[in-house]
Amino acid sequence: MPAIIYWAVPGFVLLLLAEYFYLRRSPASTEKLAPKGYETADTFASLSMGLGNMLTAGLWKVVAVGLLFAVYEQRLWSVPTNAWWAWGLMIFADDLVYYCFHRFSHRVRLGWAAHVNHHSSGYYNLSTALRQSWTGPLLKIWFYLPLAWLGFHPLMIVTAQAISLIYQFWIHTEVIERLPRPIEWLMNTPSHHRVHHGRNAMYLDKNYAGIFIIWDRMFGTFVPETQPVEYGLTTPLQSRNPVWIAFHEWIAMLRCAWRAKRWKNKVRYVLMPPDWQAPQDSR
Repeated sequence: MPAIIYWAVPGFVLLLLAEYFYLRRSPASTEKLAPKGYETADTFASLSMGLGNMLTAGLWKVVAVGLLFAVYEQRLWSVPTNAWWAWGLMIFADDLVYYCFHRFSHRVRLGWAAHVNHHSSGYYNLSTALRQSWTGPLLKIWFYLPLAWLGFHPLMIVTAQAISLIYQFWIHTEVIERLPRPIEWLMNTPSHHRVHHGRNAMYLDKNYAGIFIIWDRMFGTFVPETQPVEYGLTTPLQSRNPVWIAFHEWIAMLRCAWRAKRWKNKVRYVLMPPDWQAPQDSR
């Protein structure tokens, strides 16, 4: 994980504390926020998930960067690392790949097993941004290998990933309602990302953007925030145990696959959408 992430951690903590005290001292504001402010056990669960992610992602990063360098050695051409336009192209390319990975994480149960923990809180605040997956990094790298093959240097790729992660921290808030229309049209904002965390039927599996909301507009997954958002999972997760939060869907997925009688259904329970059920699993 690039050092830029570790340098950003103090900023994350300061912003989280600022939001916490702002919500405590602004009753008029919290009345229109749903749910209100922070809840201690939920916040500590999110922070524990964030620490676990830093550990697993840091360990896996050694393998991930090695894979990127291996593919980079077979690149089609070289994208310069010292040109401003190359970095602009890198950010856009990274964001498109992130959109694809994020959509996979919602629409394929294997990806959802790794990603569901990020949506498991019924609260929406800056601590929710830190509720990161312990297993997602193992899946994420495979989506980024084509960027190395296309000539982006591996260090450019991991730096762009870090920039995207830092950007996405601040959009996990209810304090900011709407930004000026041009920004709302182009960028992922708190309003757009609140939709993504909603369990309202109209909001499910929408607004996958990382930095730029244009991918959702282009690929038909954009929905504006038009009604109050209900946060969390369609079947709420009651546990605040970070280990259970991290692995409960892996257990459920593997249990479904194990119980399936047909091999093709065993595979489908892993590769189909999270809500898929075998119609009649009998011989």
